Amino acid sequence: MTRPETQAACRGGAVQVLVLAGTRAGGDALTEAEGVSSKALIDIQGQPMLSRVLRALRASRASGPVTVMGLEGAELTAAADGIACHALAARGRGPASSLLCALEGDIAPPVLVTTCDHALLTPEMVDVFLDGSEASGADLTVGLAERAVIEAGYPETRRTYLRLGGAELSGCNLFYIRTPHALEVLRFWQSVEQDRKHPWRIARRFGLWTALRILLARSGPEPVFAMLSRRLGAEVRPVFLPFAEAAIDVDKPGDLALVRGILAARAP
Repeated sequence: MTRPETQAACRGGAVQVLVLAGTRAGGDALTEAEGVSSKALIDIQGQPMLSRVLRALRASRASGPVTVMGLEGAELTAAADGIACHALAARGRGPASSLLCALEGDIAPPVLVTTCDHALLTPEMVDVFLDGSEASGADLTVGLAERAVIEAGYPETRRTYLRLGGAELSGCNLFYIRTPHALEVLRFWQSVEQDRKHPWRIARRFGLWTALRILLARSGPEPVFAMLSRRLGAEVRPVFLPFAEAAIDVDKPGDLALVRGILAARAP
């Protein structure tokens, strides 16, 4: 049975949003270099980075309540730059566990999840992603961009690519958690979070045969997501975005320089 809030989202109503803005446990060289306590506060074209994300969300269909997880008090006030949002403490040991805590407690699906360092986010990106997510009917959707799309726009950028079904893909820090079944995926993500730099350890958790089929598939990403969905007990689908900028977040000094350069070139 479809949840009432899911029905509202599918009719094109306002979508609630969760923005992840936690800090790294071991410190962050980027924030130290910029002289701020959080990436959300990094100045880009005269605006705190988080406020740029919030403005893009306000101008899109994701105009429901916005919760920022990982910032509170004066930090959040400064980073939001006058844009209304709610604060939520990060209670987990990593992104997956913190997100799971939020969805098991204060926030109920459907919810759009993004990050405070998505400095090039635009309302069009959000709307295209939400349209694709709702059309898929999946429990969880993941925004992805193909390598060809990214390098056609910004050949100089260095991204991390994941090979799925013969395609090279980069994440876009956009997730749509449409139903409570998606929490099963988050629980699996939480269990493997410590192995994120060891793909074969993650693969072993799927079982050898399933892992080999996923790693060796060449028929496109969709069959791979179908296999993942069967293993995880929830339907997970990709939403491919035609925007190179959707895959550019601010994770390293080089990313920040690229983002500042892109926005400076657009300025009148």
